[in-house]
Amino acid sequence: MEAYLVWTLTIVLTVIGVAGVVIPVLPGTTLILLAMIAHKFLRPEDISWMVIGWIAGFWLLSVIIDFAGVILGTKLFGGGKWGMIGAGGGAVIGMFFSLPMLILGTVLGAVAAEKFIAQKSHRASLMAGAGAAAGFIISTVGRLACAFAMIALFLLGAWHAIEATHLNPTF
Repeated sequence: MEAYLVWTLTIVLTVIGVAGVVIPVLPGTTLILLAMIAHKFLRPEDISWMVIGWIAGFWLLSVIIDFAGVILGTKLFGGGKWGMIGAGGGAVIGMFFSLPMLILGTVLGAVAAEKFIAQKSHRASLMAGAGAAAGFIISTVGRLACAFAMIALFLLGAWHAIEATHLNPTF
């Protein structure tokens, strides 16, 4: 019965983590990583530390993608440091409301910072906002890819451990 509870906990936390990749209030890939590490401690025979290491590597990649997406998107569309700072600030404010508000906050933060602080034209400010939105969407897709890679690695590692146990049963 213990195994069912551990697997249920792992699955529930992982599903919440996948939702958190898209819903800004939840710590997406971090929650997935924590679920899998907890599973390792509770059922050490189910997965190896090497697999946990690879999963942690994809977690780190997701964190890098998260930070780089909006910043690079803003920069590639002509935004400067103020646009990047504004996009980040707008995202922080928007995340407390909803996903659409997060995206809108990111865009408006970049536009406002470029327009009022950097004194750029309407067009340049709007381009920075569009870049921030594009960067946010690209980073979300990248984080989702990392989340699914983490889950796939976990399942493959668990499958391998289960197969090894069945081939070499201990009595």
